[in-house]
Amino acid sequence: MKLLVRNLDRSTTEKELGELFQEFGAVQYCSITIDQTTGLSKGFGFVEMPRTGDAKAAMKNLNNCTVGGNTIRVKKAEESRA
Repeated sequence: MKLLVRNLDRSTTEKELGELFQEFGAVQYCSITIDQTTGLSKGFGFVEMPRTGDAKAAMKNLNNCTVGGNTIRVKKAEESRA
């Protein structure tokens, strides 16, 4: 299940984000969206977890959790309509 993580502190790294979610199970993929002009984080990213139950537990426990001074929002990512 792919999760959207919003309101990340701009200094949060992909490694830190992945480690946060690994508390709830295996992380298959983790990325933070970077502004190509500035090279800085846009404050959101994606985490993909192979087991739906683990992803739901992470979503339940980490949504509205304070990380790096920011209250993050975690929800199921919308499927791409490409």
